[in-house]
Amino acid sequence: MIRCHLAKKMGERKMKVIDVSRETGLNRNTVTLLYKETAQRIDLDALDKLCKLFECEVSELLEFIED
Repeated sequence: MIRCHLAKKMGERKMKVIDVSRETGLNRNTVTLLYKETAQRIDLDALDKLCKLFECEVSELLEFIED
């Protein structure tokens, strides 16, 4: 299972979904799906923008957890 830590990153910076959407140019729905961990896929460009915004590595946003 892949866990997305976007909600944690957003909480640390007190950001809302709309804030992330505005800062990155990503669709609000894309950010919401990642925030709620219901996304089925993620575009590499979206991942790149999120890593730049939060100044982090991919491994800080996404984590593989054994089932």
